[in-house]
Amino acid sequence: MADAKYRRILLKLGGEALAGPNGFGIDPNRAEEVAALVQRVRQMGVEVAIVIGAGNLWRGREGIERGMERATADYMGMLGTVINSLALMDALERSGAVTRVMSAVEMRAVAEPYIRRRAIRHLEKDRVVILGGGTGNPYFSTDTAAALRAMEIEADIVIKATKVDGIYDSDPEKNPDAEKFGHLTYIDALNRRLEVMDSTAISLCMDNQLPILVLDMWQEGSLETALRGETIGTMISE
Repeated sequence: MADAKYRRILLKLGGEALAGPNGFGIDPNRAEEVAALVQRVRQMGVEVAIVIGAGNLWRGREGIERGMERATADYMGMLGTVINSLALMDALERSGAVTRVMSAVEMRAVAEPYIRRRAIRHLEKDRVVILGGGTGNPYFSTDTAAALRAMEIEADIVIKATKVDGIYDSDPEKNPDAEKFGHLTYIDALNRRLEVMDSTAISLCMDNQLPILVLDMWQEGSLETALRGETIGTMISE
């Protein structure tokens, strides 16, 4: 652990991290790639908790646009996160990691109920903890769940792993002149409405001075670089 700046991290993944080429479903090869990246982080002696979204399985926004009740759409998304959590658990276990899936929505046949002290104990025993079910409440995103859980388990940082190498002032895929930010304050991130994380999650981190790092998970060595404290991606902090 000598070369790691952080003792414990909360890794926030979008559901698309497990998706196939079309952006939907679960690709076992992709799950294995994510597991390999997590294993490399663990080899640095860092304790890892993971919150994963469900955008590869269900997009509640589409249901709401068709008249679906928001709470129903959100509960469907929560169940989707548990499906993704189980897929990631399987890939991690096959790679040699001891893993626990904990769910905010109780379903004891497939996951442990989320209990803060139990989650911390799993981490202390070098287990990867995958936190499914969001916050257990509708109207909250998995970004907010990640911020909340990070503070509950006393993580040192939230790392939002995406397919973009940081935060830009506009979409870099559409605007070749988009400017990348190396650092943003919480207030800047909120005022600019950059949509990299929702405002509730950023506000929660701001109130508790928990830094957020946004980086490209698929860039070779990016997670290890971040954990050594070297400059990469975009940091949101004071």
